[in-house]
Amino acid sequence: MRGMSMTNTTPSRLSDRELEAEVARLARCERESTAALIAHLAELYGRRLHERAGFASLFMYCTRVLLLSEHEAYDRMKAAKVLRRHPAVLGLLASGRLNLTTIRLLAPHLTRDNHEGLFAEAAGKTKRQVQELLARRFPMPDVAASVRKLPAVSVAPIAEFPAPPAAPLLKAPAAMPPVEASHVSLPPTPPPLVRPLSSDHYRITFTASEETTRKLELVQDLLRHAVPSGDPAEIFARALDALLDDLLKQKFALTDRPRASRSAGDVAYIPAEVKRTVFIRDGGRCAFIGSHGRRCGERGFLEFHHARPYALGGEPTVDNIELRCRRHNDYEGRVHFEGPERLRES
Repeated sequence: MRGMSMTNTTPSRLSDRELEAEVARLARCERESTAALIAHLAELYGRRLHERAGFASLFMYCTRVLLLSEHEAYDRMKAAKVLRRHPAVLGLLASGRLNLTTIRLLAPHLTRDNHEGLFAEAAGKTKRQVQELLARRFPMPDVAASVRKLPAVSVAPIAEFPAPPAAPLLKAPAAMPPVEASHVSLPPTPPPLVRPLSSDHYRITFTASEETTRKLELVQDLLRHAVPSGDPAEIFARALDALLDDLLKQKFALTDRPRASRSAGDVAYIPAEVKRTVFIRDGGRCAFIGSHGRRCGERGFLEFHHARPYALGGEPTVDNIELRCRRHNDYEGRVHFEGPERLRES
């Protein structure tokens, strides 16, 4: 197809190593292309060519002329403006040490004196890690506890390239109105579920049902002697402690006084004391080690995995049992019984 540069090699014909290398090359090319686009957008903005073309903002130019999505346009517009003030960001973006999300998060805090240090500290970090970095460097006050009924969400057109507005709590955004020629709006973006405010304080936002809200109020009343302020943060901390203790007992038979478990016969039974030891040893995370030496570390949907399959005589011992997330438990089982080639074909 004209206008597109494609590899001449069909992906399905590549070996695993060749495929990984090609994906890495394409990702590198995409980073370099993105950096080049940012550099050209910064120059275009400096020359005010978007205005000459009839657009009141660079954001509108990106969505209408370059056909970028609203969020693609917003991130690239912010990066272009950062680049005009701090040219060093271009090389970091092209190399992959910084990405567009990181640049957008850093943008409000960058100054002539601190930009080099912030770029260096944020390099290679995830979005959550960058948010925690900024919370340490630029701490915000704790938010006041509040419980309120969610209003109906309405989306109004907004002015020149504003930041994506935060939606109330986690209410799903309403349908976008038709875009008129004179303005454009960004869809409301729900705030993160967990957002760091300072080095050891986080803002947690969620939507609760009426029943849950009434239970919270009842617990506040019952705990007035211990928590006179009725602080929801302290109440939820206590509730989570109790829930965590109960879940550990149910799922992993954790107890302060463990006792020997009884055999369950012919099924792939794992004694409670083995589950306890394995869960603590693996830190409650998937212990699968990938081809690049990276541990999965997933916390959700964990299962107990036989390193040597039970069907082949694997014993339910601490040495033979490891934690796996559901995907990696299934993956290892299929690799073992079907082989990597059969797995690849499926």
